[in-house]
Amino acid sequence: MVEANWLIFIAALLVGIAVAYWLFVHGTKPPRRDRRPDVLDEGAAPAQRNQALIDAAPAAQVDAPIHIDPPAMAGTMAGIGEVIAVAAQEEVDNLAPTPTPADEPAPELVPAAAPAPAGEADDLRKIKGLGPKMLTLLTSLGVTRYEQIAAWTDADLDDLDTKLGSFAGRPRRDSWVEQAQLLAGGDTGAYETKFGKL
Repeated sequence: MVEANWLIFIAALLVGIAVAYWLFVHGTKPPRRDRRPDVLDEGAAPAQRNQALIDAAPAAQVDAPIHIDPPAMAGTMAGIGEVIAVAAQEEVDNLAPTPTPADEPAPELVPAAAPAPAGEADDLRKIKGLGPKMLTLLTSLGVTRYEQIAAWTDADLDDLDTKLGSFAGRPRRDSWVEQAQLLAGGDTGAYETKFGKL
């Protein structure tokens, strides 16, 4: 049957392709949108800026607190959260006015039991859990030697936690005192056995 009517079959196929093409081209065009008038077209003037409100002083001045204490869960945070918290605290501290000597006594920077640093500073980054931000913080507190950290007592660690902000609890959690005792004594074998490779 197809052999006898092949010409009609091809014509019907071409007509079907043409119809499908026409439907595809005209069916995918978005409908034409006519502009419709709105409220502003009915003779109203364009909106004016209220320059008086723009130039006016703020209604209320909010003073940021001088120091933000981290939440209780901050001791369990790790990684990027600590970096963000310290960076935010540094910004707040930089915005705070610096007290004059008459306003406030100078805080104690090093725990009471820590000896004064003698000689060249140790590489405190060898202590596991002590990164670059914490190193900067400890240096600002006057802690630069293993012997200082090795001499810390529980009371010293409690006092230090109040100065560490979001890093509070880190020295106990990571056993800094024990690590510093081994490093100060030069016992790298015992250190690597307990805390891993230096």
